[in-house]
Amino acid sequence: MADERHPVSPYSNSESVHEVLLHNREHLRVKGVLHVESFDDRQIVLDTDLGTLTIEGEDLQIKQLDLEAGDFAVAGLVSALTYSVGGARDLRGKGKSLIDRLLR
Repeated sequence: MADERHPVSPYSNSESVHEVLLHNREHLRVKGVLHVESFDDRQIVLDTDLGTLTIEGEDLQIKQLDLEAGDFAVAGLVSALTYSVGGARDLRGKGKSLIDRLLR
């Protein structure tokens, strides 16, 4: 059985969508969010269906979080968006258990 916290990558036959929309570096919306790893007013770390997304900036405030729908919104001055792939979200399957990779 697949891990429900980490759905199948959108590069497979899945219907999931990953989207990032940044408006004037002040309003950020992200679709495909699975979990908020950490947050403060200078950095937010999100677990997404395409890896870990780190948002850096000033006066960051979470405005919306709906993990069932995968929707996330933040306001503040965004200075950097950085993706890193690893752990169970690795698109190549590394870091997943053998059972997760077999039942994919």
